[in-house]
Amino acid sequence: MNKENNNLMEKIVSLCKRRGFVFPGSDIYGGLANSWDYGPLGVELKNNIKKLWWQKFVTQRDDMVGMDGAIIMNPKVWEASGHTGAGFAEMLIECKKCHQRYREDILEPKVCPACKSKEFTEPKSFNILFKTFIGPVEGDKSIVYLRGETAQAMFVNFKNILDTTRKTLPFGIAQIGKAFRNEITPGNFIFRTREFEQMEIEYFIDEPKKDSDWQKHFEYWMKQVKDWMKMIGINEKKVEDFEVPDSERAHYSKRTVDFMYEFPFGKKELYGLAYRTDFDLKNHEKFSGKDLKYRPQEGQPFWPHVVEPSFGVDRSFLAVLCEAYQEDPSTSFNGVQDKSLGASRVYLKLKPYLAPYQAAVFPLLANKPQLVQKAREVYQILKLNNQQPTTNNFNVSWDERGNIGKRYYAQDEIGTPYCVTIDFDTLQDDTVTVRDRDTAKQVRVRVQELKDFLSKRIWS
Repeated sequence: MNKENNNLMEKIVSLCKRRGFVFPGSDIYGGLANSWDYGPLGVELKNNIKKLWWQKFVTQRDDMVGMDGAIIMNPKVWEASGHTGAGFAEMLIECKKCHQRYREDILEPKVCPACKSKEFTEPKSFNILFKTFIGPVEGDKSIVYLRGETAQAMFVNFKNILDTTRKTLPFGIAQIGKAFRNEITPGNFIFRTREFEQMEIEYFIDEPKKDSDWQKHFEYWMKQVKDWMKMIGINEKKVEDFEVPDSERAHYSKRTVDFMYEFPFGKKELYGLAYRTDFDLKNHEKFSGKDLKYRPQEGQPFWPHVVEPSFGVDRSFLAVLCEAYQEDPSTSFNGVQDKSLGASRVYLKLKPYLAPYQAAVFPLLANKPQLVQKAREVYQILKLNNQQPTTNNFNVSWDERGNIGKRYYAQDEIGTPYCVTIDFDTLQDDTVTVRDRDTAKQVRVRVQELKDFLSKRIWS
């Protein structure tokens, strides 16, 4: 990672903590390695990403249903899926001096980062499912696992969903939820953590008669993934489609494409698309003894095949921030240089519908009661709008601290696309100043037209 990219990553991490996007987990106790908490702004951005994904891939489609599976499942689920075997393990080496463990494939050069020793044990296989116990007594019969992926709940519930929805092929099941992997993580902020959130789809297709049958669905979902990246502001020039070779694919996959994004710390996997064949349903039928075949109106029952697009929530969040982070050397307000605003203006060029707040409202002067009262009225007009279940919905912030220039720049830094200022002209003609985050340009808008003005720009 070059110095420029290293600085960018440091700036993003600093902004996240300073402005309330992401905090180190268990911070007051010294933290916990690779554990992070999403703060007030972070949870809004994260929820907006998830809501947009659900809207695009579930509610707007006729061939998709959703579900929310349990985190702790019968341990036989993970035996059937292959997660308790060698296929879901990491090869670890241990430093002979300080006994720290590392993934063999990412420790280059082979020097212990903790103590600088060069002496390691031979690689050993380590299963990365989190193990826990159910019930009051710990023992082999009470062992369960935190799920290592969200996918298996969708396969286990395939028959339940088929019976209750009466869907016909092709159709998909979607889920958003937490997964857990007790793996050695390389850091890089929230990129790889032991506790993470996935947005996944299992898209069930007919039993392929030839390769082109499943490949057309695969190519369709490749386009859908790329359309999604465009929706959240990912630059397609920073994304590479990587065909995962046979030797590196998961045990269930006949074809996998990883969408590699150019993070500041290197080109890493952002999303994945896998053709899982009929592996999962076939194995769950074998281990459970329950019939999980699809029964067409004509022909013999069969196990549907599956195309799986997988989206990481945390990685989406990080990629969106990497794309959005901007620095503008101009720190002037109304054409006058303001040294108190710093050397440059930092702003997050987020898609307006993803921003934690879509608008901020404040009085020009906080010590003028008539301006504060009017600003509160405008604020309430916009806040009340959130009670209407339409695309006019947006989240609104209130701010009356410090001078107006600092308030603008604080909103810029958290990605608020529009700032609405109530000034003395407002009291005369009922118009407000609306400032654009990206251009810093201002226009006057009548209060009665403000909701429509903002909505058209937020959702365009």
